[in-house]
Amino acid sequence: MPPLFNTIKMDPRALNRRRFVFFSSVFVLTSLATWVMADLLWRHGITGVEFTIFILFIILFTHIAIGFCTAMFGFYVINRGGDKNRIIRSVDWSKDQPLASTAIILPVFNEDVSRVFEGLRVIFRSVQETGKLEHFDFFILSDSNQPNQWIQEELAWVELCKQVQGFEKIFYRKRRQSINKKAGNVADFLRRWGRNYRYMVVLDADSIMTGRALVQMVAMMEANSNVGILQTAPRIVRGETLYARLQSFANSLYSPLFLAGLNFWQQHDGNYWGHNAIIRVQPFIDHCALPDLPGSEPFGGRILSHDFVEAALMRKAGWAVWLVPEIETSYEEGPPTLIDSAKRDRRWCQGNLQHTWLLTARGFKPANRFHLLMGVMAYVSSPLWLLFLIMSTVRMFAVASRGGFPARPQDYTSVFGAYIHIPQALFLFVLTMLMLFLPKLVGLIATLGDSEEAERFGGRTRLALSALLETVVSAILAPINMFFNSKFVIFTLLGQGVSWVTQQRNATDDGTDWREAIITHGPMTLFGLIWGASTFILARDFFWWMSPVLAGLVLSIPISIFLSKSGFGQRARRIGLFLTPEETQPCYELRRLEQNLAACYKHLQPIEPLRNDYGLLQAVLDPYINAMHVALLRRSNPSEEARDWFIQLREKLLREGPSILTAKEKMALLLDAESMIWLHEELWRLPGESLAEWWRLAMRQYNVLTATPVTALYR
Repeated sequence: MPPLFNTIKMDPRALNRRRFVFFSSVFVLTSLATWVMADLLWRHGITGVEFTIFILFIILFTHIAIGFCTAMFGFYVINRGGDKNRIIRSVDWSKDQPLASTAIILPVFNEDVSRVFEGLRVIFRSVQETGKLEHFDFFILSDSNQPNQWIQEELAWVELCKQVQGFEKIFYRKRRQSINKKAGNVADFLRRWGRNYRYMVVLDADSIMTGRALVQMVAMMEANSNVGILQTAPRIVRGETLYARLQSFANSLYSPLFLAGLNFWQQHDGNYWGHNAIIRVQPFIDHCALPDLPGSEPFGGRILSHDFVEAALMRKAGWAVWLVPEIETSYEEGPPTLIDSAKRDRRWCQGNLQHTWLLTARGFKPANRFHLLMGVMAYVSSPLWLLFLIMSTVRMFAVASRGGFPARPQDYTSVFGAYIHIPQALFLFVLTMLMLFLPKLVGLIATLGDSEEAERFGGRTRLALSALLETVVSAILAPINMFFNSKFVIFTLLGQGVSWVTQQRNATDDGTDWREAIITHGPMTLFGLIWGASTFILARDFFWWMSPVLAGLVLSIPISIFLSKSGFGQRARRIGLFLTPEETQPCYELRRLEQNLAACYKHLQPIEPLRNDYGLLQAVLDPYINAMHVALLRRSNPSEEARDWFIQLREKLLREGPSILTAKEKMALLLDAESMIWLHEELWRLPGESLAEWWRLAMRQYNVLTATPVTALYR
């Protein structure tokens, strides 16, 4: 077990006091609201519906109070000049710091090849410019299962290595079998190469980190031999659609408060978010192997959301896990549309709900149990909110059927056209609104108070207007996300698992189309219409209170389409709305990435009949690409039965064209070195009339297509 806190030291009693104050604040706020809610509900007697509302209120208000207190303590920390107990203060940055061998790994799965390798190029060059490149190696770990993606990844790797002289620094590995998704991909890397490195930096396909940030992270690990994981707080960048720009703006403006508050009470009991983090390899190998959960999917089986669990296992073994929000040049990209965000949440939902098995796991630290619980609540809170609102509606229907509450008229007041009981209900309403919106207001005021920082958001006026619009839009989106997550939780409880799909990271030109929007949002629209009509007829006063929730559900289709348009996002940027420091003052690495991608995407497309199987075309037809692909394959000795199957596939491919084969069959041929050599030789040996028309067209177009640089990869 490592020694506890060589450089960063905090008196355990002081840390306990911090946590006591934090959680006591949550308790006091929740207790106050609970007492008022109980007095409000029980003044006319308690029913089963009201008791259910009361229990739901306690759970949901506690969840709100935790977020509110995190932001307020963050504001306290920032306002006093920052926390003295930060791991970044453990290093004397005025001196040159010793580094150690570090692997930078990028697990990919059917990603935009140009974006992955141009991002890697930027990171490589940035590290090179620090003068510390000898300490870093780079690995692209591919689980792509599409032939085009695979061949384009190999081509991009070779070209990148040639251009940056990186053959001994940049490595590419394609797994034959994609077992256990990303966690399995990383585990496979560690089994093969992990013991060659002291640290690894885990990135996502859309991650960007500057060389300086990477060097700083390694230096902090070297200075703190007890630390197992350092997690940065990546900023969301490169958003084109209005939805992506809203998420990026909110992330840049409000996250400093929450990150400072989180770091205030968690300290060395931090969490791991799966990417843009550095990990000490040996303890990760020794202690962070993921167990299989009891039962089968979706709750059992292999753990999907592995990062929280790995942080808990690292802490269980005695290693510290720190959050480093001070490293600001750590970036990622967000989903471009509301529907793409929901698809990602569907996968995360199942993974987080699996953590219910681990809440009582032996040896976990209390802080890690809390992280796991908050991950579960991030999704479970949605169906609880929906149930709370439905039960409140049922209660109001019952009250309306009895002719209203039996109380004096002076006990009620009209607020926004609806009657509300005073003072209890009005107090709860004001308190809840404050806790929901005060953190945003405080974050805005703190930024407005710093003229230099406000300029990075486009100036005080644009910043204030952007914050107001973002608040309105987020309030409209809240019921939509509530419905999505409620559906995901219910599907998971009913045993419907999820498949591993490629995350959509780039906006399409047209955004979400009407057909997709109607199919996706239709159920919530219908639900909102029925709910709204019933409430308007049976409890009209309550209808006006519910109108913001109902409006979001009923208008979800046009809202989703509107936010998905990159044209609206670009127009907002031109007039200075939702600007972020990453846009107004981008670091050199972000500018370089944009320039590289702009040049990379201007290229000749393969003609339509060839496009779907262009990767297979290259691997079979082009001598250079065929040789490169075969050289990267691991040789195998298939059985006689398998060899006969390969022979049949080869003949079908040449005689009838690739459309006759399934994607799985094409991948099988690409994985077999003997088949790839045979196909290349036979294609050039056989007369044209013996080949499928597709191959004859491919050979006619060969000179045109190969005239385009192979770095110009298509999306």
